[in-house]
Amino acid sequence: MTMHAVLIAGGGPTGLMLAGELALARIDVAIVERRASQELVGSRAGGLHSRTLEIFDQRGIVDRFLAEGQKAQVGGFAGTRLDISDFPTRHNYGLGLWQNHIERILAGWVAELGVPIYRARDVTGFAQHDGGVDVELSDGQSLRSEYLVGCDGGRSLIRKAAGIEFPGWDPTTSSLIAEVEMAEPPPLGVHQNAFGIHAFGKERYEIREGRVVYLDGGPTRVMVTEQQVGPATDPTARDLSEALIAACGTDYGMHDPIWISRFSDMSRQAATYRNGRVLLAGDAAHVHAPDGGHGLQTGVQDAVNLGWKLAQVVKGTSPQTLLDTYHAERFPVAARVLRNTMASVALRRPDERTKALRDTVAELLSMEEPRKRFAAMMSSGLDIHYELGTGHELGPGHELGPRHPLLGRRIPDLDLLTANGPLRLFTLLHQARPVLLNLGERGGFDIAPWADRVQLIDAGYAGSWELPALGAVTAPGAVLIRPDGYVAWVGDSTQAGLIDALTTWFGAPKSP
Repeated sequence: MTMHAVLIAGGGPTGLMLAGELALARIDVAIVERRASQELVGSRAGGLHSRTLEIFDQRGIVDRFLAEGQKAQVGGFAGTRLDISDFPTRHNYGLGLWQNHIERILAGWVAELGVPIYRARDVTGFAQHDGGVDVELSDGQSLRSEYLVGCDGGRSLIRKAAGIEFPGWDPTTSSLIAEVEMAEPPPLGVHQNAFGIHAFGKERYEIREGRVVYLDGGPTRVMVTEQQVGPATDPTARDLSEALIAACGTDYGMHDPIWISRFSDMSRQAATYRNGRVLLAGDAAHVHAPDGGHGLQTGVQDAVNLGWKLAQVVKGTSPQTLLDTYHAERFPVAARVLRNTMASVALRRPDERTKALRDTVAELLSMEEPRKRFAAMMSSGLDIHYELGTGHELGPGHELGPRHPLLGRRIPDLDLLTANGPLRLFTLLHQARPVLLNLGERGGFDIAPWADRVQLIDAGYAGSWELPALGAVTAPGAVLIRPDGYVAWVGDSTQAGLIDALTTWFGAPKSP
């Protein structure tokens, strides 16, 4: 039986990101993927949001995506565009890039890290026991791992086999998306009528002065709302033709479909993200309407939250209870995504009363404070605030440090000045190692018992501290930064709570 420390079911963006995180921590991780290659048939996500770009920047790979994508203001809510060009982040924009390219770039990174992928195989079943998880594959092979992570999509076999409930709401609307040839040129762009929303575009496009300009040639990409909620079966060319005729009065002579798919506004979330040695991430843990493009973003951020915690548990540095913080921190994030996407779907219904409500919301979002609040939220994580300690209590009398506004929030990518010259803060996170950043007197901290796990950096920073939506915050004297880029402790003139925070997140001190 082949052994791995961690086995990931599913090689999409979430599974690839998790594999990369674990490989950086030198964990023996492997992926099981049903596709024979990384080639992706069909259109999924169409881009990356600001916080996801920051995460790739933290790992030193963002330039790979920027080289192929197109920058644009993509944030929005219920059809109202939300500009973040004034936000305090290096990536105050979205990036237009189809998911097949996103996956290819991530797969290249994971290959460089030496992660094996069992391709053209499915997980067909598994059994948990005290020592790990025995996993059966569709080709008859058996694997054993200490932990199994389901990144296998909304119909996750891992979730179902683990007995994890998936409560939520059934679909109220569905749409077909496809790539087809058309005898007659359709009107490119997004259109809304009394029937619903439909759109036509091309795979190749450019963004000129903030506008999408489709390039000539190639098949047409179609999205059309169905008259009735479609079945769970795979859609056909006839389904697409009928939907186009109902919505547009013609199917534009569509023929030779390359692929056809269906999505809906079904919204469900796993009751728990963990059952023993089995965990869930990405669409396996939450599904929702694609409004706002949050699915890929939320899954990648699930992976970055889980990766370093699972690595520490596998190494024995931290107890298994550290994994409880994964559910405690990420469940509320996805629950909010479900709420926002359900609200967005409701607000774009085509009747006049909903239009009046949508116009009222748009007017509110034109105001500065609501714009900043919603733009930070809809940029997939710029405003996330983890309630640190939830699910992993320290006990009476313990604190994670003064309750500074930075605690539990993403660290900005500061331009630091060190003894070796200028340094961007995100470069310190390229290897997914935590950082104690001392901005006060040099040599003021001694963390020798954690020196094998935590980087101690003495640096200066002369700029202001500002967070999206929150605004200016008091400059700290020191911050403890987790590998996922979130602040685990904030110090001022004292080091109160630092030892507790180091122990909580990075394990017990090493004996002299």
